[in-house]
Formats: sequence, C-alpha cells, structure tokens
Amino acid sequence: MANDILVIAEHRDGKLKKITSEAVGAAKMLAESFGGSVEIALLGSGTGSLAQDLSNYGVQVLHFDDPKLADYSYDACGQALVPLIQNRDYAVILLGATPNGLDLAATLGARLKVGVASDCTGLRVEDGRLIATRPIFAAKAIARVALNTKPAIATIRPNTFPAAEPSDGGSVEQVACTIGDLQAVVKEVVIKATGRVELTEADIVVAGGRGLKGPENFKLIEDLAEALGGAAGASRAIVDAGWIEHSYQVGQTGKTVSPKLYIAVGISGAIQHLAGMSSSKIIVAINNNPDAPIFKIADYGIVADALVAVPMMTAELSKLLVS
Repeated sequence: MANDILVIAEHRDGKLKKITSEAVGAAKMLAESFGGSVEIALLGSGTGSLAQDLSNYGVQVLHFDDPKLADYSYDACGQALVPLIQNRDYAVILLGATPNGLDLAATLGARLKVGVASDCTGLRVEDGRLIATRPIFAAKAIARVALNTKPAIATIRPNTFPAAEPSDGGSVEQVACTIGDLQAVVKEVVIKATGRVELTEADIVVAGGRGLKGPENFKLIEDLAEALGGAAGASRAIVDAGWIEHSYQVGQTGKTVSPKLYIAVGISGAIQHLAGMSSSKIIVAINNNPDAPIFKIADYGIVADALVAVPMMTAELSKLLVS
C-alpha cells in the first residue's frame, strides 16, 4: 500500500541490534497516523532464523538472502533495496542512526532522490508529511524538518523510541534480488573483543573525564558501570590525553548515546560532550566544582571528589544489587 512504513533491520554476529526493535516501534506509531502497515527488510546471508524472529513483531518481513549481503555494503544493500522501494511506494523508510544506518540512508536518499532526516529524536505525521525532530549545531538547537518527498527517509537515535512489543500475525516473504558488481568489497572484518556492553545501546552509561586525575583511575568508571550493568564512556579530553581509546568517547566527535541513566564523573560539560549525551533520560553529575556547566543540564548533582564518591557508590550499589 502507498502509506506503508519500511524498517531496514540491522544485525551483527547473528543477532538483531536493539535499534531494530526501536525502529519497528516508531514505525508502528507512524503507521497508525498514515493508515498503512509496517514491513521490515532484512538483508543478509543465511539469516533465516533472524527473519523468523522479526516476524514475531506481527509484521511482514521481506527477507533478502544473498552471499553478497553477508557483510554490510552500502552498494549491495542499495542494489537490493532500490527496486523494491520503487515498486512498493512506501511513505516512510526508517533506519537506526548507527554508522551503517546513516551510511545506507544517505545511499538510498541519493539513489531515490528523496529527502533524508538523520539522528531523529522525534517523528510525527502532519498534513500527510513526516515531521522529524532532530538536534543540530552540537545539540544547541532543535530543528523540526518537514520531508515532502515520498518516501521520506529517517534515521532514529538509539534509546529514543520505545521498542516494539511482540505480536501475532507476522510472516516472512523471500525477496529475489540481483546484485551486480560492487564498487567496494569487504575483504576482512576485524572486531576487537571487549566483553563490555555496547556503548550506544546501553541503558546505563557511566562516563569519566579529567576529574579522574589520571588514566589509572578510569577503572573506577568501569567498576561502577559493571555494578550497574551498564557501559563505560569517556570525555574527549581524556581520550585526547591518551588515557583511554577512542571507542569510549562520548560527544560530537565520538559516539552519541541516549541511555535511561547517564552518570558524568569528573566531566565539566563542554558543548562538545553535551552534544553526545544531552538526550539521556536522567543525568547525574559528579564534580568537585559546583560551577561546572554539567550541573546546568543534570537532573541530580553531587559536588564531590570523584575519587572518593565513585568507590563509595560502587560499594553501596554492589551491596544493594547482591541483596
């Protein structure tokens, strides 16, 4: 139907990414306004079990299974999806605002010549058009963008939209696709095994800054994050100083997070850092400077030395969680 919503699923290592269920939840909300239904496109190789898992959301799953889709490729995904989208006349296409999602959204936007709104924190329908809310200028302003093209493409920020609930009535349709020569081919995927919670998908993030006074104290952040079942993050200042690797960085030039709880430890609150975490549901700041800018956006503030406060919090939380 002309008013259907298409979600493009994202997966890694045989598991669906959390952002996919959030995109399905957002799509179902939009489908009610547009009067259409929700479909999910799953692209991969040997991903039949994932297709069945997605059908548990009570929607039709369009399964593309091809060896050239085994590893993410903007070109392969584009070649598979563009004919489908042109033939089915969707109202909206939703992806996660992840590295792959942002890359593929731009590819589809260019090939279909339609509008794209990235990193959206709000979506609604007005006069038959998709209205997207998204932070701009390092989150110093909020833009509301009307997309006049059909389809409209949007990527949603992780942990911003409620995840979809399981539902009956789902099905899987195998979709044939022809993928020609690719502009780039993935030869090898190197993944560093960390054993920690993925930063962008964590419900709880504990991030440390210069208030830790030295790289040896970053373990305090990791210990607190582990006690809470969350992920450890870092400010740009300590990443640039070489205290911790870039994969931990939260901010405009790092990762954008939107957890339910964000604990900023020894972080002053520079605008570069706020751009990556200001959409968190609850923000707790720990800083020995009562005038630190981070307190202006914090829901709760603790004026204290991080090296004293954090071990105490970890110890008390560990007791509570054990009991």
